[in-house]
Amino acid sequence: MKKFINKPEDFVDEMIEGILKAHPTFYKKAKASLREIIRSNSPEKGKVAIATGGGSGHLPVFLGYVGEGLCDGVAVGDVFASPSAREMYNVTKAINGGKGVLYLYGNYGGDVMNFDMATEMAETDNIEVETVLVRDDVASSKNIEKRRGVAGLFYAYKIAGAAAYNGKNLQEVKSITEEALDNTRSMGVALSPCTIPEAGEPTFEIADDEMEIGMGIHGEPGIERTTLKHADEVTNTVIEKILADGPYDKGDEVSILVNSLGATPLEELYIIYNKVKDILKDKEIKVYNNYIGNYATSLEMSGMSISLMKLNPQLKTFLDAPAHSPFFTQRDLRDN
Repeated sequence: MKKFINKPEDFVDEMIEGILKAHPTFYKKAKASLREIIRSNSPEKGKVAIATGGGSGHLPVFLGYVGEGLCDGVAVGDVFASPSAREMYNVTKAINGGKGVLYLYGNYGGDVMNFDMATEMAETDNIEVETVLVRDDVASSKNIEKRRGVAGLFYAYKIAGAAAYNGKNLQEVKSITEEALDNTRSMGVALSPCTIPEAGEPTFEIADDEMEIGMGIHGEPGIERTTLKHADEVTNTVIEKILADGPYDKGDEVSILVNSLGATPLEELYIIYNKVKDILKDKEIKVYNNYIGNYATSLEMSGMSISLMKLNPQLKTFLDAPAHSPFFTQRDLRDN
């Protein structure tokens, strides 16, 4: 696999340095470490702060969702590896505005362990911390508590960020975010692997005429490997599994996210969306809005994921609220 890198071991730090140089008025380091990044105007007094973190390789997750109306800080790990508890603690201290901090991240073992340790460290400084784990991947387990967090992270950041900016307290932000995630389901399909720079070899093997339904964003096994199918057939399979698992019914309103895993072009994503919209119309489920593009990637992996979030009036208000980062911008849609 050809890559534009220097030394593989410098991949993450040079990437972060590039982002800081590209957006110097937007981001700053929490301390001296490149792995601890916060918004340039943090901490914001009187507002619940939102912290996230996880391994590199998924841009715009996680760093790309540090922004106005989104998260306040992030701890960045090596590719597909958790940041340390100390890094998360340093971010927590730097963004705390006196109203507490919400930890919001995907349900992966290393992240959970280190974030829990950071929570204990923050509590010694009398910083109130609550945690919401994103568990939207229906393919990863029948038990919701054991599911992975994938592209549904985007909806979690959007809703939590808006709730915090609208003056909700820590318990309210947590509750609203959990409600959003209870209504969110995702599933992905992989067509090719990616290569971690330091490893220098693909994360898994798959034949040119194969695809894997339900594969995770780190190459975790899916639920079925089969010959490559037409886009409509793949979309139908994914949507049927999401609808069967989630709280979706006739008359509901949903938001749709069609996400590239890194190498799949927009043209193909719109072919997927075309079928998703038709399927939901047949089931009398109304599409309120959509997001199509790179929202949670896996380096250069070829593939896509679909996420649905069922909406209610409160969630629509927060979904429509303005947000801005160098990687994602949404104008205020609440008056439309």
